[in-house]
Amino acid sequence: MSTLSFESLCLREDDCPSPDQPRGEEYEFDTDLESDENKESNKETSVAEVYLQACKLVGVVPVSYFIRNLDSSTMTLTHHGLGPLGCKALAIALVSDMHINTLELANNHIQAEGAKYIVEMLRANFTIQHLDLSNNCLKSAGAEHVAKMLLDNISLKSLKLSGNRFTDDDAKYFADSFLINSRIKELDLSHNEFCGKGGEHLGQMLANNEGLEVLDLSWNHLRMKGAVALSAGLKVNMMLKHLDLSWNGFGNEGALAMGEALKFNSTLVHLNLSNNRLTNESVGMLCRGLEYNDTLRVLLLAYNSITVEGALALVTVVKNTPRTALEEINMSNVLVNENFVHLLEVTCQEHPGLDVQYGGVGGFIAKKPPKRVNPMKIIQDYLDQRKLRLWDFFRNIDKDGTMRVPVTDFRKAVQQSSIPLDRYQIEELIQRLDRDRTGMVDYRGLADTRKQMMRDHRRQLRKVESRQKKEKQKSDRILKTFQKAVEAVTPHGSIVISPGAAKEDSSGPQQFSATPLSSWHHIVMSNSSRYSVTNLSNEHVHLPMLGGSASYRPTTSLAMRSYSQPNLLDDSPCSSPCKSISAQGIRSDPEMSHSKLSPTANPLTRSRPALNAKKTEGKAKTKKVKKKKTKKQEEKGSKNPNQTVK
Repeated sequence: MSTLSFESLCLREDDCPSPDQPRGEEYEFDTDLESDENKESNKETSVAEVYLQACKLVGVVPVSYFIRNLDSSTMTLTHHGLGPLGCKALAIALVSDMHINTLELANNHIQAEGAKYIVEMLRANFTIQHLDLSNNCLKSAGAEHVAKMLLDNISLKSLKLSGNRFTDDDAKYFADSFLINSRIKELDLSHNEFCGKGGEHLGQMLANNEGLEVLDLSWNHLRMKGAVALSAGLKVNMMLKHLDLSWNGFGNEGALAMGEALKFNSTLVHLNLSNNRLTNESVGMLCRGLEYNDTLRVLLLAYNSITVEGALALVTVVKNTPRTALEEINMSNVLVNENFVHLLEVTCQEHPGLDVQYGGVGGFIAKKPPKRVNPMKIIQDYLDQRKLRLWDFFRNIDKDGTMRVPVTDFRKAVQQSSIPLDRYQIEELIQRLDRDRTGMVDYRGLADTRKQMMRDHRRQLRKVESRQKKEKQKSDRILKTFQKAVEAVTPHGSIVISPGAAKEDSSGPQQFSATPLSSWHHIVMSNSSRYSVTNLSNEHVHLPMLGGSASYRPTTSLAMRSYSQPNLLDDSPCSSPCKSISAQGIRSDPEMSHSKLSPTANPLTRSRPALNAKKTEGKAKTKKVKKKKTKKQEEKGSKNPNQTVK
């Protein structure tokens, strides 16, 4: 079969009759309206003819629905079995189309080859704004074609790529393309195979993109590190409004990171976390972020392992946060109790727009059964409080002193005493002391069990401490990973610092960009070697004055050039307006540092002239003390030989 190109099938101007050409006398009095209709019919005819000719040459059956609906702005061709060749014929016809702005090609198995034809068509067609290529088995090759198209496309506003078997490596293509493309507002990447590494790339995409407003990542495998990295990107994102993360298995790790992201995100309006293995503990982590968030309106948490406790925590946060914007909370599978209904009514009085969807009334808070206290421990505590021995307690029963008494006498003695034991605990105690069922109680076991009970108690405490320590280490590890992810998605080559400082490089003074991280300020230095640690003692860098108009002046001393640092001493003289400003925004006097430092001084101390002054004074004092000691030693030495001579 001969090769087919777009140019060979595009209609020429000679093939179509032009409305400007002279016509017969019957058309002499046509109105403008009739001429427009003729143009439209000629256009439709030309697109249909191109499509039929392309189908004939490619060898596929034309889709009659496409020809019948050429006058519609939305072309829906889902489930038409186009395949790669059918998609090729369609792409050839759409090159010259100027009417269709929505093209839906889902479930046509066009594969990567068909995606390549669509991409080539979009380079010539600037009318299509909404494209759906879902469930077409594009895989990695198709992802690469689509990503290359996104680098220079200026017409698409929404793109659906659901169910195309994209993997973690393919997420890198989209992260790179959306770093440049900021025109697409809606992106659907659901039902793919993004995992941990893919979450990192998608987090990078969220941090760097400035156009996406709707993102669907449902039905992927974003959990653990992938969920944390994605949340880190959401934290610094400033455009996204709608995020669907349902059916991903976030778990407690992802919930903790998402709670941290919600503290700082100020644009997200809709968040879907349905079916993400969230528990009541996860809800508590999300609530920590909801306490500071004032933009989120819709929160979907259906089909998670949430009970009445988690539901109460959510409503309590809304009640205690006056500035919250939450209007809808979906927990449609959670059964609540009367306490929740009453709390919700009180909350709705303060927030009339709140709508909470729950499964119904009939839930309950599972109460843990009371822990059964060891009866031996109760007896030991009773004896310790009264400073008694076992012999003192049982001597009226055990007159022979054998520490063995009948079961009936033992039961009667315990019941008549003031030991706080009920009937069940007494029977349990008898079974422990009379394991062989001999009818005799050997209460020596009470004395032997004291040490064992102490060991058991210490072992239980160690278990609780170990579990708490592991949970804290896990949360700290997640937060550390989240912090590293935030630092990773922050654009490099720029300074991220709190306001009030300035930066100047080789190109002149520039203003740094301030990115809202959490409580830390991560400083990313430029790639220039002049800022390396090894050059800190070889060159003096002056930063521009804050709020001043003084021009840049290099140091006049050629013998030595050092970095100016803030004066850390309180007794230093006040700085004059002509003095330089350090990186921290505090003025320091480089001339004073030059006068106090010699050219041969240690390079590690050149950047701290104020501290060096103190050190010199301290050294002078130590020298005086040494001189006094040497004089005393000489006097003693002079006395000692006289004594020996005598």
